[in-house]
Amino acid sequence: MSNASPLPSPAEPLAVPGRAEVIDWLSGLGERSGELERIDSMELAWLVHQVEQRYGVELGDEYLDRIKTIDDAVAVLAEVLSPAATPEPALGGEADRSSHG
Repeated sequence: MSNASPLPSPAEPLAVPGRAEVIDWLSGLGERSGELERIDSMELAWLVHQVEQRYGVELGDEYLDRIKTIDDAVAVLAEVLSPAATPEPALGGEADRSSHG
């Protein structure tokens, strides 16, 4: 019997969504023209909802203000969701200072 979990563990983050995934999420609101690049306010709200549900991440206004097109959304999501965006413990913290003196 396997103990494998269907949900990714913290060591296995969800993949950063690409253009196709963003378009697929937006299609959840209804049929969308493949030619349409701009994201309207309803689509932006839906996209934010999808990101919150799938990744547990809230997008602040500084990110939302930058999303005007599908490509903008892909770029912002890559920035927010990439493993490099996750803060790591700072080097040179209290423990380091106390060991030197």
